[in-house]
Amino acid sequence: MTTDTIIQSIDSIASTETVQEVVSQANNVGVSDKTGLTIAILGLLIFAAHLFTEIFSRKRIPDVLLLMIIGLIIGPVLQWVSPSQLGSVGSIFTTVTLVILLFESGTQLNFNTLLNSIGGTMKLTTINFFVTMAIVAVLGILLAHLDIATSLMLGAILGGTSSAVVIPMVSQLKISKKSGTILILESAFSDVLCIVFALALLQVVQSGTMNIGGVLGQILSSFILASIIGLLAAVFWSYILDKVRHVKNSILTTPAFVFIVYGINEWLGFSGAIASLAFGIGMANIDRIYNGFFKRLLKSEPAKLNDTEKQLFSEIVFLLKTFFFIYIGISIRLDQFWPIIIGLIFTVVLFALRIPIVRLSIRNEESDMMPDDRAFMASILPKGLAAAVLATLPAQAGIPGGETIQNIVFAVILFSIIFTSIMVPVLEKDNMVSRFYKKRFTKNSKALANSIEDKLEEIIDNE
Repeated sequence: MTTDTIIQSIDSIASTETVQEVVSQANNVGVSDKTGLTIAILGLLIFAAHLFTEIFSRKRIPDVLLLMIIGLIIGPVLQWVSPSQLGSVGSIFTTVTLVILLFESGTQLNFNTLLNSIGGTMKLTTINFFVTMAIVAVLGILLAHLDIATSLMLGAILGGTSSAVVIPMVSQLKISKKSGTILILESAFSDVLCIVFALALLQVVQSGTMNIGGVLGQILSSFILASIIGLLAAVFWSYILDKVRHVKNSILTTPAFVFIVYGINEWLGFSGAIASLAFGIGMANIDRIYNGFFKRLLKSEPAKLNDTEKQLFSEIVFLLKTFFFIYIGISIRLDQFWPIIIGLIFTVVLFALRIPIVRLSIRNEESDMMPDDRAFMASILPKGLAAAVLATLPAQAGIPGGETIQNIVFAVILFSIIFTSIMVPVLEKDNMVSRFYKKRFTKNSKALANSIEDKLEEIIDNE
């Protein structure tokens, strides 16, 4: 009996270990299957992004909207993925996307276009930001029952446009170089205004005091010093780029250096985004910089980005853009009804205000833009990364109404990108909406035509 009991015990132990081993192997197979499925889905998303880009070029249905819809489906709707599961990787990824987007867009801009666009950019950025902040503050008091300082902070958060949305969309539109440059620069400059004013107003809500001189000084340093550092970094990099190219597998060193420029500026308290944009502009115009200032100081000529490097940066931007908009869709919160309605109202009001803002900012006598360009400028008003990040701060700080602000801002991000994505293809066709928008700027077009005719008559008379 004793022997039989021992044998049964040994068999039982062996059986238990065997079961555990089988379960462990089964779990490992499950993890492997999930990993394989995740990788397969990532590949499908990249193929889908290429397909969406082709759909946009043919049917004018923006790829941005389709990518966001995917994010909404797998995020808030089906709840397969949540921002909390991504942890800090999500915020780091969005920042990397912004840096590369700004740098790559800067490499497409030349000094002549910048000089022609800077006046309109500053007026459009400033007027749009402060009008938005004021109107949103009033609506925040009336609809969300926020106090004045908190409502102004909400207005500051929503005062800008998203570089990550504007830049890819502008690159696919048939608008003038000047109009595209104004929209790109506005998105970069407005981010600085949003961050500085939102943080200053957050301090006001917490402490009840505000240092106006400190706010203005921070804005100037963010713009001017970050731009100078970005341009100087471009000069430095252009003089060592040829040497770096001789190092094996060095094609990604330029994006790596962009990250360094961004990080240093953020560490110094300046705008890393503006520095990244300035670095790209400097690399695109390095010949002008060298001939205008550094020719006497430096003997050797600087190196420029070659076609292979530019193509690589373009491909990187495409991949980052794809996953960025999916991430934005995942991050949208749809769990409360009233903040979503308020966000929709805010979006409608801001898009309605954008028409007179564009007319006021870019007058006919100062510009050669046609009504089509101005109509697009009046319809491109997406909110994005800066607004999403800033929206989380009031709740984290324990400010009353912080959760409401976050939910409203997320709703505005969703609706503003949807509105922008829908308006762009609508304005490209002849319909009631496009005629309404273009009619708002028709007087400018007629005046421009008369001006051109007068100049032609003067030339003919002189001959």
